[in-house]
Amino acid sequence: MELLLLLGIGLLTGLTTVLFGFGGGFVTVPVIVWVDAGLGADAAHVAVATSTVVMVVNACVATAATDRNVLARLSRNRGLFALLVLGGAVGAFAARYAPGPVTQWGFIGYLTVTIADLLLRPGFLRNGARSQRPAKAISTAAGLPIGATAAFLGVGGSVLTVPVMRRSGHDMRTATSLANPLTLAIAAPAAVLFLVERPALDHSSAVFLLGSVDLGAAAALLAGALPVIVLLRRRPPRIPDVFYARSYLGLLVLMTVTMLAATL
Repeated sequence: MELLLLLGIGLLTGLTTVLFGFGGGFVTVPVIVWVDAGLGADAAHVAVATSTVVMVVNACVATAATDRNVLARLSRNRGLFALLVLGGAVGAFAARYAPGPVTQWGFIGYLTVTIADLLLRPGFLRNGARSQRPAKAISTAAGLPIGATAAFLGVGGSVLTVPVMRRSGHDMRTATSLANPLTLAIAAPAAVLFLVERPALDHSSAVFLLGSVDLGAAAALLAGALPVIVLLRRRPPRIPDVFYARSYLGLLVLMTVTMLAATL
């Protein structure tokens, strides 16, 4: 039963990775907490660590399967990637010492502000006028705050980068495709940290851990996600841009409601 659930959630994360740039942490973390309940209070930390590693692998495969002409829009901005990596490391390090409620409510607060911004400020739901002009790149200087915020709150890179790229003139398909390599840069430092750390966890349970990562759960999630990512990258669905943007907004709302339900 647990294996089937993890495979199903993995399939869902593969879908959201391709369509929205989300690694699926808001879905995978609660499920892994349930699967690894035998770890007690340590289950939440293992769930975050496992979800982060899964997110990195998903983003890596999605990036490798992305059209090179699309990726070329980021190829000249190596400084952005360097600052995203640095910001991701700083945010992941700070999150280790921050009280749980700070990151949880910070996650909810950031999503709430983002949803309000996308609804109230013009330019995200429709970009017809802007599509006549060349799309702009993300500012290199924005890499550090984006990386640090995403890693600290655990919101994933696309929650920050997709709205920025959308307002810069990119259509939704391009913005969500470019979110994967940016997410990879942000999440990779945290994944390395989780894999090499030596946490004081109870290893008497049946959970096989590498660092703080549940390798069994990660393998099941990836088995469900990776075929979906490869398939959808090869045969991307045709989604109208406005509907695409509304779907992204709807997923943000779902993420916020899910986190509120888990927190309250």
